Amino acid sequence: MRRRALWSSYLGSAIEYYDFLLYGTAAALVFPSVFFALDPALATLASFATLAVGYLARPVGAIFFGHFGDRIGRKRMLMLTLYLMGAASFAMGLLPSHSQIGIAAPIALICLRLVQGFAVGGEWAGATLLSMEHAGGRSRGFAASIVGSGAPTGAVMATLVLMPFAALHESQFLSWGWRIPFLLSAILVGLAIYLRKSVSETPDFLAMMAARADEGSKRKVPLLIVLENYPSQLFFGVLGTLACLAMTTLTATFMINYAITVGGHSRSGALAALTAVNVLHIFAIPSFAMLSDKIGRKPVMLTGAVAGIVLIFPIFWLIASGKTGALLLALALCNPVVHALMGGPISAWLGEKFAADIRYSGMAVTFQLGSTLSAGFAPLVATWLLMRTGGTDPTLVAVFFIGLCVLSALAFLLSPESYRQSLPLSTKASPPKMRVIPRAQES
Repeated sequence: MRRRALWSSYLGSAIEYYDFLLYGTAAALVFPSVFFALDPALATLASFATLAVGYLARPVGAIFFGHFGDRIGRKRMLMLTLYLMGAASFAMGLLPSHSQIGIAAPIALICLRLVQGFAVGGEWAGATLLSMEHAGGRSRGFAASIVGSGAPTGAVMATLVLMPFAALHESQFLSWGWRIPFLLSAILVGLAIYLRKSVSETPDFLAMMAARADEGSKRKVPLLIVLENYPSQLFFGVLGTLACLAMTTLTATFMINYAITVGGHSRSGALAALTAVNVLHIFAIPSFAMLSDKIGRKPVMLTGAVAGIVLIFPIFWLIASGKTGALLLALALCNPVVHALMGGPISAWLGEKFAADIRYSGMAVTFQLGSTLSAGFAPLVATWLLMRTGGTDPTLVAVFFIGLCVLSALAFLLSPESYRQSLPLSTKASPPKMRVIPRAQES
């Protein structure tokens, strides 16, 4: 059952990021001309704005799915998120263009993006808990990181599907070629639904429900408990996600567009480089998570934040050089190094902040608030900052990312270490005190 939970979480995350990368790539290369009748620069800005709009729905989804995930179960909510994500992505592939239905085209795109964002708001936390709560105490970091490892897997699948269509003549790619990858997502969703149905509810949730029945008292809304009793965990959790999530989003959207427009790389060449790097990323995330199971979450994540500060300027210089090898190195520094150092341990780091009866709500709201603030607006802010400097100078963009790294580093420093903490099933008034698991009991 643990293996089924890991595979189910992994595949669900892969689908989520397959859809995300498709949308991010289309937002950079397709949507400006297909859905927006504007000046090219403004159309790109408007297209990235729709990417941000989807993130606005994520906290709403986090509240909804977190509440019912803590009340009636992780598995039921995860089935619903899959259905919603699959339907929204499939419908995007069928949308008429602006030339066909006018202003209704971008409006419909935004509505579908909101549905997708709402579903994703509950998918990440639920999938993480499904694997993490089925895992033993010693391997929580690795089990939780499987969801993160699904992200580059989805990105690899998306780019491999996109590449043959991106190589089409531009008119063919813009008219129908970009739609096929969106429609193919239905196959992945079907596989994930089949696998997820075979997974049982998590042991932590079942034990928590049994304890709740013995208590017999009426419980508050999980989100209210988080807001009242876990404000510092929520605050530092949000700050801790900022740099990590901004890096992976900027790499998949802004960096690729920058490589094409400033570095002079071809569209297919940039996507091929991203695909090769994401293969490394698949293994880097669980590797750093396993390291955090041995030496702690904080030292690994702090190293990632410092690496982001040191490497962001060299990353832009390498991309702007126009050399294929330099582009590969730059993207490798972005995701398998900077992001994976922070992103590998961060799922367990967030989950270890909350008791089981509020863990879905706490994780979902924390992660999606951070996702909205950083990943949702990072491409938009970066594009605007690049326009302020003439469209080629990345200095302001680099300073923006350094600021996010500083905030995340402070969150890691000021949060207690949690990798050997025994996680409680419930809490009523105050956050549980940290309790170290003796080595003999860890297994």
